[in-house]
Amino acid sequence: MASKESTAFAVNEQSSHACDAIIIGAGFSGLYQLHKLRDELGLDVVVLEKGDGIGGTWFWNRYPGARCDSESYYYCYSFNKEIEQEWSWSERYPEHPEIRKYLNFVADKLDLKRDIRLNTEVTSAAFDDDANLWTVQTKNGQFFSAPFLITAVGCLSTANVPDIKGLDSFKGQWYHTGLWPHEGVDFSGKRVGQIGTGSTGIQTAPVIAEQAKHLTVFQRTANYSIPARNGPVTADDIKHTRDNYDEIWRLARAGTNGHPFTISTRSALSVSDAEREEIYEKAWERGGLRFRASFSDVLQNVEANLTASDFLRDKIKTVVRNPVVAEMLTPRDHGFATKRPPIDSGYFETFNRDNVLLVDLKAEPIVEVTANGIRTTKQDYALDIIVFATGFDALTGPLVNLNISGSQGIKLKDAWAAGPRTYLGLQSPKFPNLFTITGPGSPSVLCNMPIAIEQHVDWITNCIRDMRANGQKRIEANTDSTEKWVAHVNEAADATLLPMASSSWYLGANVPGKPRVFMPYAGGLARYTSICDDVAQSGYRGFALS
Repeated sequence: MASKESTAFAVNEQSSHACDAIIIGAGFSGLYQLHKLRDELGLDVVVLEKGDGIGGTWFWNRYPGARCDSESYYYCYSFNKEIEQEWSWSERYPEHPEIRKYLNFVADKLDLKRDIRLNTEVTSAAFDDDANLWTVQTKNGQFFSAPFLITAVGCLSTANVPDIKGLDSFKGQWYHTGLWPHEGVDFSGKRVGQIGTGSTGIQTAPVIAEQAKHLTVFQRTANYSIPARNGPVTADDIKHTRDNYDEIWRLARAGTNGHPFTISTRSALSVSDAEREEIYEKAWERGGLRFRASFSDVLQNVEANLTASDFLRDKIKTVVRNPVVAEMLTPRDHGFATKRPPIDSGYFETFNRDNVLLVDLKAEPIVEVTANGIRTTKQDYALDIIVFATGFDALTGPLVNLNISGSQGIKLKDAWAAGPRTYLGLQSPKFPNLFTITGPGSPSVLCNMPIAIEQHVDWITNCIRDMRANGQKRIEANTDSTEKWVAHVNEAADATLLPMASSSWYLGANVPGKPRVFMPYAGGLARYTSICDDVAQSGYRGFALS
């Protein structure tokens, strides 16, 4: 019998389901975790998914221009060569429908859907110390219980809608890019206001501008962006990927960011100005995230970073015809790649259009939303539609919003009130048998996500396998090891220029009231994997097992 202190609700036996493991979320993480636990360990597993289809982040993110920013040949699973040999991408950077199509292909191939409960939103999860059991409650009144609970909710799945005075009075329609209507939005003949110019806004603005009567972009922070140079995947590209499957994934796992290309070993300061310019120019013409791999110290040395930042600032001036607008679009408050480095398809060119206006919110902040648009400190902007491209409550938001209670009823939101406290990004003290896939304190968003996900899922699976083999039923991160890991995460960040971008969502700066803590692990995927492997091989050092 569960004690009153250890359980948050009474379970209705008629609507309860007991199993070996519960997974929350049916995106890249949840699908692979289901496959590993069910098909390799033979466990009884259920996946609980809020949406009415699988895809995770890509189920919800259907805004105009939504694409991945890793190239398609490695923005996918690596664990199954047969899947890789059968699937063919159509574009270098696939759009959201194709990514969902891929994930459905994988789910069907592995027969995963029979253990996924769609339209099942988790409202709370509580750990029973006496029974050593997690009980999860859903919005439709169901209960699921299991010894192990694994969150696969993604890092960017909780929309950050700003609390702007007067939004309820707006007579038009407003949307958030992370909660986009599945039927789409018709912008034709409309006056559209877009708030936000991060990665999402940079993807969205060019598409809206082509469709709308007029687009007003409200910019808080100017951003760097590299052209994607998107295009079709050729038959030769597909053959090369299939022929070099093993080497591609070896490179991805050996690297810093989970990409199958190497970062230059040369300093940006070790070459002549002319040679450096030539290297940057070639990287610019190739496009994509590989630009930041041009030199070894772009994220470690302020002067080296300045060379990349200045090159990109000059590019904005050459693309944007109006010098006043070009200056407004030029980042001055942070160095290149100290925030998430977006890639784009015609973003800066968008501001050469006659039907596009840029508003600098630092010069004229928003006062309120009116019935007919947006009012700043300087003027009113008449709008029919408002699009919030304001990002997410990243990394911690999706987890805290699950309303998780751990040992002795401690709430995750309270345990993380001053910032996330995790060991390896995998577990937190007082939350036994709860694993977080790509949680704060792991490389997560600093990586090509599928490869980071696979590393975490493989580790979690092996941990549960080892526990079962040794007759152990409970694992919990020690407080001391957690505090040391949090310190190490900070040290790894401080060894780079990443914490210098004060407006970065890596720090939670986009969410009012959120603690300013650098959340992902900046020490690199290969180094992180080695640490995790060493912890496991030493008998799960830093964890308490019983």
